[in-house]
Amino acid sequence: MGRQAERLTERDYANLLSFRAGLRRFLRWSEQQAARVGLTATQHQLLLAIRGHADSRGPTIGEVADYLCTRHHSAVQLADRVERLGLICRTREESGDRREVRLALTRAGLAKLALLSAAHLEELRRLAPLIDTLVHPAPAARPAGSR
Repeated sequence: MGRQAERLTERDYANLLSFRAGLRRFLRWSEQQAARVGLTATQHQLLLAIRGHADSRGPTIGEVADYLCTRHHSAVQLADRVERLGLICRTREESGDRREVRLALTRAGLAKLALLSAAHLEELRRLAPLIDTLVHPAPAARPAGSR
């Protein structure tokens, strides 16, 4: 990390600032969108973690905790609150380990998430050029007469 840090340019710092500021604006915007449909940002993230999970049975609380970068007990409390809102339900396997609880979205949860996801994808498409510029920056201009 040391040698690479020495090669950072003013443009690198400006690009990182633009990215972090844009990311923070996106997250703030996302919080506002969630609030418009009566959710917190974390509740929205829980719905997305359930719907986006690869296993059709739904994620476990442990998997949700990993997605949200939180502790197991915090994910349980969040799931309790969102279940009381009627947006998710818990299911247990009929065969196998009955202690394993999986989460699924209700129709109401699916509807709220669909509204939020459509708006988020549109916003991300708008931000794509900024992200692309950071990932694939234009080459620095060469001084006149150099090769």
